[in-house]
Amino acid sequence: MSLIGRIEAPLSLTDQAVVALRREIIACRLAPGETVSETLMAERFPLGRAAIRTALSRLAEEGLVQAMPRRGWVVRVVTLRDIHEVCDLRMLLEPESARLAALNCGREPGSAARLRELDAICARGYTPGDAESALDFLTANREFHTGVAVLAGNDRLTREIGRLLDEGTRMLVHGLSTRDRTVEMAHEHHALVEAIARNAADEAAQIMREQVAASREMVLAALTGPRSPLIVSEPR
Repeated sequence: MSLIGRIEAPLSLTDQAVVALRREIIACRLAPGETVSETLMAERFPLGRAAIRTALSRLAEEGLVQAMPRRGWVVRVVTLRDIHEVCDLRMLLEPESARLAALNCGREPGSAARLRELDAICARGYTPGDAESALDFLTANREFHTGVAVLAGNDRLTREIGRLLDEGTRMLVHGLSTRDRTVEMAHEHHALVEAIARNAADEAAQIMREQVAASREMVLAALTGPRSPLIVSEPR
């Protein structure tokens, strides 16, 4: 998904495979610990085995799958360390991203239009109990957070935040199943957009800090409970 109005080139077969497989993993239709067969995935997504193989290699770099001797590819399980590491890195990067976005807002052509796009994303909700709808909502949430990074004006920062959010979305999609934060998240997003628009850098950073902290709390509550839908284990 891209920011509204941005023109993008058609995706290659490999890029299409990355998008399709990433979505299956994030939605846990490919469950943690599950073996991923290149042959079956090529049948499921008729993009060719070469594209599937390359896509899995890229997803391994993102930490979503791993190569296992004699087993091929396996979807990575989620550990408590994973949850804390993703949230810790988000806490380091995203408040600074929001601060820079507020400082830069108005200096770059089109920043007002991008703010309106972010504001529109805030209004997207989801249907409670519908995993696909929740995933769509969290995809919009990812777009919002990477959009803030775009306003910050640092391409590498945008890429790193995007990768963290891909890992985090697999956790968040189930967090929403136990606690509906849709209204809270929309309010937080609106408040952040307003702070960025006013060039209130410290306020924007603090709002983002609170959002990341709330996400960590929601994920831990959902994924460490007795009915957790994910395999959550301590690292060996």
